Amino acid sequence: MSVVSGDGGKGCVSFRRERFIPRGGPDGGNGGNGGNIIIKASTRLHTLYDFSSKKHFKAKNGTPGKGQNQTGKNGEDVIIMVPLGTIIYDNETDEVLADLIHHDQEVLLLTGGIGGKGNRHFATSTNRVPRFAQPGTPGQAKSIRLSLKYLADIGLIGLPNAGKSTLLSRLTMARPKIDNYPFTTIIPNLGIIYLDDEKSLTIADIPGLIEGASQGKGLGHRFLKHIERTKFLLHIIDITQGDTESVLKNIELLIDELRKFNPDLLLKDKLVLINKIDLISGNNEKLKEIESKLKDMGMDSLPISALKSEGLNELRDRLTAIVT
Repeated sequence: MSVVSGDGGKGCVSFRRERFIPRGGPDGGNGGNGGNIIIKASTRLHTLYDFSSKKHFKAKNGTPGKGQNQTGKNGEDVIIMVPLGTIIYDNETDEVLADLIHHDQEVLLLTGGIGGKGNRHFATSTNRVPRFAQPGTPGQAKSIRLSLKYLADIGLIGLPNAGKSTLLSRLTMARPKIDNYPFTTIIPNLGIIYLDDEKSLTIADIPGLIEGASQGKGLGHRFLKHIERTKFLLHIIDITQGDTESVLKNIELLIDELRKFNPDLLLKDKLVLINKIDLISGNNEKLKEIESKLKDMGMDSLPISALKSEGLNELRDRLTAIVT
């Protein structure tokens, strides 16, 4: 998107003309300053969708100065509102210009041009009637790119149909009070769990990953970037997807995609959720074997049934411990 600050208004050439003062001195006022471009973060916004149709922003120019030493009006600033977690890049250099992570945090991206000085500033002992004034300086222009990385405490990842959405819906139906914020299918769902009046957890449900997500398959980069800021990762696997070896391969696939995308993601605290245990009643050996193998891999696990809400109380307790 392109952003342009306002030009400064030109200074005025004017001379004092009043009754009984036919040859007054210069009284041309300065031009007003051009408007600035400001980008501001707000908790009331959750996507960058609006910028898909609006890509050009131009601040107002300062108005020219006037006679009687009147300064022109400053141009109106343009304030561009974005969601928390928005990163602003210079489109030409890829430099990060700002990373907005707090409500009402703002950055002065471009400063408006300076208003030109009126002719009264140029009167001297040798030139008492200057017939010129300064033009205003032009505004600035820049091409920028916005990228959104959600500010979630927990990232929920898994293969398609592993039960992530069901789990999120069950967690967000719990008490204490919980709100659910659905987004479109190309951005994560966010669930906010209010633990008490002062503490809450935000969970980002990353749409199902597939092999090659780290290279962009299935819009992988759009999804994976949202868990870079999280404190904790929940890996969810479907215990019904084949034998023990097949189930373990699924978790290995997730880990491999995280490693390829950003190795630092592997350093985050994590918990593997073994989902759909209600569908393997009587097959405890398979569950025990998977838990044992995960332990050998250095991964803590918890068997659950998102559909039947089995194991979710323990999961909530573990998640609560993250912020307490």
